[in-house]
Amino acid sequence: MFIIASDHGGLELKEAIKAFLAERKITVSDLGTMNSDSVDYPDYASRVARAITHGEAEKGILICGTGIGMSIAANKFPGVRAALITDEFTARMSKEHNNANIIVMGGRVLSPEQASAMVSVWLDATFEGGRHQRRLEKISEIEEDIRQGRI
Repeated sequence: MFIIASDHGGLELKEAIKAFLAERKITVSDLGTMNSDSVDYPDYASRVARAITHGEAEKGILICGTGIGMSIAANKFPGVRAALITDEFTARMSKEHNNANIIVMGGRVLSPEQASAMVSVWLDATFEGGRHQRRLEKISEIEEDIRQGRI
């Protein structure tokens, strides 16, 4: 399953991304927000990140004003690799090197065309594995140390 969420600062871009995904025949579940009323980004980052952590979704997109707050909140969840992407290069690297399962974008800094191109690159990229897998395993070890109270 593919999920998406935004705060009020990312609402317009979220709607554009949903339309782009529909053009690619990708079904997406929208976890909010549904209007432009001011909301707190951690609430929406948590919805998407929790679903990834619990295996209820494989991929997600988060959008707030800059993408920074959503990135910080989402990366608190075990197993989440939320990457703030700013261009097509960071979108590709987030998948090829980091196997990001969530991408995060800034609704106030990207146009719908820029964001759609970045989503396309991320979707089409493939995780390279190899030395990058070893690094992801080290991140998992850190998460386990935290769970076990060793950190």
